[in-house]
Amino acid sequence: MEIKSNTTMGKYLDPRADLTFKKVFGEHKNLVISLLNALLPLKDDERVESIEYWPAEKVPDRPLAEKDSIVDVCCKDNKNREFIVEMQMTWTDSFKKRVLLNASKAYVAQSKKGDDYELLQPVYALNFVNENFMNDVDDYYHYYHLVHDKYTDKVIDGLHLIFVELKKFKPQTYAEKKMQMLWLRFLTEINDETREVPAELSENAEVSEALEIVERVAFDDAEMRAYDKFWDNVSVQKTLDNARKREINAVKSEAEKAKAKAEEAKTKLKQEKLDTARKMKAKGFAIADIAEITDLTAEEIEGPLFSSPVFGHSLVPQRYAQNHQQDSQRNYFRQRLATNFT
Repeated sequence: MEIKSNTTMGKYLDPRADLTFKKVFGEHKNLVISLLNALLPLKDDERVESIEYWPAEKVPDRPLAEKDSIVDVCCKDNKNREFIVEMQMTWTDSFKKRVLLNASKAYVAQSKKGDDYELLQPVYALNFVNENFMNDVDDYYHYYHLVHDKYTDKVIDGLHLIFVELKKFKPQTYAEKKMQMLWLRFLTEINDETREVPAELSENAEVSEALEIVERVAFDDAEMRAYDKFWDNVSVQKTLDNARKREINAVKSEAEKAKAKAEEAKTKLKQEKLDTARKMKAKGFAIADIAEITDLTAEEIEGPLFSSPVFGHSLVPQRYAQNHQQDSQRNYFRQRLATNFT
């Protein structure tokens, strides 16, 4: 029995999927070389000329909890520079650290006992992300490397981490970035529903070759089952991630409400202390006694809050001045304040 994809039947499969991405860039050296030269921050004399794929045992392990996070392509060029290419379908806060860890492992793995450190070559990690994660900026391209904080021309050439937010990408007409535009259009415009391909893509030899590779008719039944299973896994992962986000947001919301309630109670308590202090000051109590009973500071008691005509120094009744230290009045205000605080 023929197995068909449960998606709308277009001519092509989505190149972002595990199966298709690996077929295009993990099995065709000329295409991954084109992708690397188009997306990496390389000078003209640093362009990739040839590559060899890493053996399977050298590919960093993938956590079971991140099945949608794929180390798709790992390779080394003729200068011994190493390249890791990943497609991340759902974003997690830990992904950047995982990318840094994998790139660091690849860099450290180059070192052998007794080797000259000068032999160590850069590691480039190129990561396509299918969700926005840097929401406060409009740029889709993010490049991280080791650079001096003040003198930005001083660089330690070791780890190069590149993140591309696919959903932010909008086609431009930069002549110097033509292949970057074409490859990103290939990754963002071709999907299960695509029947007709824009001429700009089909007329480019490398992208045209990639399009042939992801044609639906090129995949057998077993591959189509794996393809559909991948998208099912992505949907499950997104559902779990969204549920986790809702749970986290609910906890944050409750915490914010509790904090606001505590601040409100604190403000109310402070106001009650101020009211009591005003009344005590009006009756001629000494500042020290008011501070002792209300836990306010002398600065608070004598500050601008007490400069109104009602409670200002000039209107303190003189007849209370001689009696302000009487225990009966102090006890009265202590009891009054204690009652207000409870």
